[in-house]
Amino acid sequence: MGQGLWRVARNQQLQQQGYSEQGYLSREQGRRMAASSIANTSHRKQVQGGIDIYHLLKTRKSKEQEGFINLEMLPPELSLTILSYLNATDLCLASCVWQDLANDELLWQGLCKSTWGHCSIYNKNPPLGFSFRKLYMQLDEGSLTFNANPDEGVNYFMSKGILDDSPKEIAKFIFCTRTLNWKKLRIYLDERRDVLDDLVTLHNFRNQFLPNALREFFRHIHAPEERGEYLETLITKFSHRFCACNPDLMRELGLSPDAVYVLCYSLILLSIDLTSPHVKNKMSKREFIRNTRRAAQNISEDFVGHLYDNIYLIGHVAA
Repeated sequence: MGQGLWRVARNQQLQQQGYSEQGYLSREQGRRMAASSIANTSHRKQVQGGIDIYHLLKTRKSKEQEGFINLEMLPPELSLTILSYLNATDLCLASCVWQDLANDELLWQGLCKSTWGHCSIYNKNPPLGFSFRKLYMQLDEGSLTFNANPDEGVNYFMSKGILDDSPKEIAKFIFCTRTLNWKKLRIYLDERRDVLDDLVTLHNFRNQFLPNALREFFRHIHAPEERGEYLETLITKFSHRFCACNPDLMRELGLSPDAVYVLCYSLILLSIDLTSPHVKNKMSKREFIRNTRRAAQNISEDFVGHLYDNIYLIGHVAA
């Protein structure tokens, strides 16, 4: 079809210019060539048993159909692909026109798993009358409830059978979900340290540079706005997890969880110093190296210098 359409466009261009490869042609001859090319393209499609999508999209039976494509006339795979680009609201609106297509379970399953990557119910045999469209509505309602009251939100998920009453399952749900309010989530994790422990173990920091790993950690588990016991707990858990993911690197650099803890605190303080508009005299690289090596003497000067460069070029580790 692509070659046929190319010939149509080429012939139309030749028609406008009044010549062809073999010489000048009249406009009437150009029109006959274009019509013949279209007829040949249509004939090839009919012989091959294919569907002329271009003809289907461009042809309208009446003026009432102009600007509106009937997805039921397209192949099911193409129709579902088009509808898969819609969000939940638009998909509900589309179901008013194409009820069978827009209510397809695969579409709603994709919406559920793209927003809430893990739910306990995904790995269970679905109950009688189960539908992913209904599940989407329940997940959306539960997320709104969580953002108002985290405990009530988690209880709602459990009451609907969406989540099991297990710290590991709750941690997986939080790790794979981006619709939860980070302030409410921080309060919840501060109260549920068992969930926090499982959430930390879901992170894989293997072969990651320390500041980048710390940024990834704080994207899932947001740091508190002020220093305190909770921040110290987060950094401690991160330090042990980072060392567990990079045992060879720790031996090579001679680092321990305590040394990583010191480096993390240094990176947070450096981030504040370099990014805060209230700090007029920014810390220099030499000062950072001197202060950090004073707290952790076994760390090489080059490694600490690379840490400073990362923060200077990329920015805050807990933004």
